[in-house]
Amino acid sequence: MSSPAVPKPQEDYKLKDMKPQLGERWPHGGLRGGGGWISSERATSTYDLVQQMFYLYVRVEKAKDLPTNPVTGNCDPYVEVKMGNYKGKTQHFEKKSNPEWKQVFAFSKDKIQSSTLEVFVREREMVGRDDYLGKVTFDMNEVPTRVPPDSPLAPQWYRLEDRRGETKVKGEIMLAVWMGTQADEAFPEAWHSDAASVHGEGVFSIRSKVYVSPKLWYLRVNVIEAQDVEPDDRSQPPQAFVKVHVGNQMLKTKLCPTRTTNPLWNEDLIFVVAEPFEEQLVLTVENKITSAKDEIMGKIYLPLNIFERRLDHRPVHSRWFNLEKFGFGALEGDKRHEHKFSSRVHLRVSLEGAYHVLDESTMYVSDVRPTARQLWKNPIGILEVGILSAQGLLPMKTKDGRGTTDAYCVAKYGQKWVRTRTIIDSLSPKWNEQYTWEVYDPCTVITLGVFDNCHLGGHEKPGAGSGARNDSRIGKVRIRLSTLEMDRIYTNSYPLLVLQSSGLKKMGELQLAVRFTCLSLAHIIYLYGHPLLPKMHYLQPFTVNQLDSLRYQAMNIVAVRLGRAEPPLRKEVVEYMLDVDSHMWSMRRSKANFFRIVSLFSGVISMSRWLGEVCHWKNPVTSVLVHVLFFILICYPELILPTAFLYMFLIGIWNFRFRSRHPPHMDTKLSWAEAVHQDEMDEEFDTFPTSKAQDVVRMRYDRLRSVAGRIQTVVGDIATQGERFQALLSWRDPRATSLFLIFCLNAAVVLYVTPFRIIALLAGIVWLRHPKFRSKLPSVPSNFFRRLPSRADSML
Repeated sequence: MSSPAVPKPQEDYKLKDMKPQLGERWPHGGLRGGGGWISSERATSTYDLVQQMFYLYVRVEKAKDLPTNPVTGNCDPYVEVKMGNYKGKTQHFEKKSNPEWKQVFAFSKDKIQSSTLEVFVREREMVGRDDYLGKVTFDMNEVPTRVPPDSPLAPQWYRLEDRRGETKVKGEIMLAVWMGTQADEAFPEAWHSDAASVHGEGVFSIRSKVYVSPKLWYLRVNVIEAQDVEPDDRSQPPQAFVKVHVGNQMLKTKLCPTRTTNPLWNEDLIFVVAEPFEEQLVLTVENKITSAKDEIMGKIYLPLNIFERRLDHRPVHSRWFNLEKFGFGALEGDKRHEHKFSSRVHLRVSLEGAYHVLDESTMYVSDVRPTARQLWKNPIGILEVGILSAQGLLPMKTKDGRGTTDAYCVAKYGQKWVRTRTIIDSLSPKWNEQYTWEVYDPCTVITLGVFDNCHLGGHEKPGAGSGARNDSRIGKVRIRLSTLEMDRIYTNSYPLLVLQSSGLKKMGELQLAVRFTCLSLAHIIYLYGHPLLPKMHYLQPFTVNQLDSLRYQAMNIVAVRLGRAEPPLRKEVVEYMLDVDSHMWSMRRSKANFFRIVSLFSGVISMSRWLGEVCHWKNPVTSVLVHVLFFILICYPELILPTAFLYMFLIGIWNFRFRSRHPPHMDTKLSWAEAVHQDEMDEEFDTFPTSKAQDVVRMRYDRLRSVAGRIQTVVGDIATQGERFQALLSWRDPRATSLFLIFCLNAAVVLYVTPFRIIALLAGIVWLRHPKFRSKLPSVPSNFFRRLPSRADSML
């Protein structure tokens, strides 16, 4: 194993406390802002965890009776909304005097530098012709304020004016203008003035959106048997197997051990499918002719919606399905399907909605609810997250010769994904968007990631390390709900850390406000004593290999479905949020897990050292006190268990002073990310299969063999100790087993006639005896155990 690099001066990777100016609560329970009052119900659920941002909203509904062009006799209108130096335009309509736009424009109040709002109605620009049709002007002092849950402001008809605003011209436009906050329903779909430079299809990729993961099901295909399957060469019975396709997933059974036309398998094949079901189950019965050649003896296509949805562990009825036999027509290449009703396959197929953790890693589960809504229970709490801002982001790409970042944030919890709007050209973006999730289990994790938007339709050049046309990773945050105190608002700045081939890098900080509100404390306490997953998961558990395969397939399904939304949540974002590469080999992660195990046993090691010091009388006062406690417990054995639990209670009360005041965050030292070797990081970010030169691969392979050899030795030592215990009674060493049996017989007689207190007292005195009465040689039991045989002698 290569030695770690010398640690460089590190940045601050710890959480920081913040004191942002969030929404204020007033005595009557409402939330004040923008000249209006938010109801108490809304104040406790939305937009009191973010800083209020005011916007001037302009809703352009439609126009009527617009004048036509005297030359063409048509009208191709569009609307231009102008606020100071900011201009927003609607789409134009061809040959339409009564267009309907239904579009909203939002201008940030902090950037308003004009006291008037102008709405122009223009015709599509043509060379040598004035495109002006009319305008409407608003005084900012007269614009009303509207705050939800007030009803939306009703649009009104306004007569168009000439350029000077003195006389009316032909045509009217329907508008609604108001001052509101980001809590307004129009906010997500509005055109924003701070994104005025984005045009075309890029406009859709900057809006905030809420996504819902597809409902995933296990498809369990139990292939039982087939009847009357015939190969082309009927002189020899087939050696049959079954291959099943569902979309891009393919599994096959083992070969039937006997050559027969009525093969038997009784084997389960598990797939992942999502509603609405778009794929079919394609099953083929094939004959293994040679190792490289298979022959199709029958095929069947089955829609998924015909299968039973199993909500519990009750058995599913099996069914026979007729196979479709392929044959050739008179002309070469002309295939026809002959329905051979004598050839059929026996299946038991079910859709299992037992639990919904397919798109998760087991370490970061955010949803433990069953897929089927019939099995859902009432929520136990509400999770509210205010995505405030980011600070100190690094430039991710270049634009006009300077570094820039177009950042947005994605949050994922349960089936609900949210995406904030993209803040254009800012290294300190402010989102101030708040989202809410229902919580069904406190032992779950919410994941938030920050990305750079590379799909704005411009000519940005991605920076080093980011793939072309892929949204670049800026960093990720995970928060486990069970570590949060209920009904407390956490306002922290989280460092955004990214591992790159060059090492650990801080990309900036993400500022969040988080609150976990309890709806039923009794229900939460009840959950801690019950299984994490539904009953079916434990009655019919999957193997580790099956779970890994199912999670990978589920991730692909989720990525494809979310990528078809508008704007799409792209595959690179979904993969990063779901830690799809967490199963890949990493020397750094292996070191981190090893030291986690060492840290886990550090308490036991410290306790054993302390007991060793007591036995060797390093501190006579402590040894005397331990002797006194030992004699008390021997005299009053009923105090042993109460003393142990009281001791743990006191330790827990003592540790309360040192409890964490912040939600746990990614620990760079625990992850072994600060002092990792450069080549090890390069290996972790290598492609699969590798793209490195042969000499580099050889060096890494030799290093891996060295590390695996050490692991192999440790595992072998553990196995040896276990086999020595087995050898006590297995008669591998007849003399050792005879001695042990004689000892057991004598011990049974002695323990029967001697009170247990005397035995415990003598054993304790021997164990705690003074060093003057100790020998430096190993004890008799230790010598006897080391001489026992193991099965290592039988290994090649």
